[in-house]
Amino acid sequence: MPDQSKVHVGKVVNAAKGSVRAMDGLAALNGMVEAARECIHIHEVESTKRARIEAYEATEVARIRAAEAVLKDYFAQAFEERRTIYDEMFVRLDRALDEGNGEVLQAVVRGIVDIAKSSPLADIGDLSQIRSALDDPDQVWEL
Repeated sequence: MPDQSKVHVGKVVNAAKGSVRAMDGLAALNGMVEAARECIHIHEVESTKRARIEAYEATEVARIRAAEAVLKDYFAQAFEERRTIYDEMFVRLDRALDEGNGEVLQAVVRGIVDIAKSSPLADIGDLSQIRSALDDPDQVWEL
């Protein structure tokens, strides 16, 4: 703890050499006020931009999730349909094998291979058209 009985002796030094005019002080104050106003304005503009970006992000995420749900439903239906077709084809394959019918066997195997060559995505069409549809707020999705 410092000794409070000690007296500090020193020389007072002016902050600025020479005299400062009142107009210079007022100009400095006006400069500070203007800088503060500009800072506040920039903060508001940037906050608005940030809010706009956040809203855009939320919208895009919602659109992606909606598209994901549609795509999941599509795949579920497409692969369910394929599963049913494959089940039927393999039943026919087994029957042709049991009966020894080479002609039906060949046709069924050809059918299985043809179905395996095609992709459920091939039925969707051009993916750029899908993006256009996703960008269209009036797009109606039907399953």
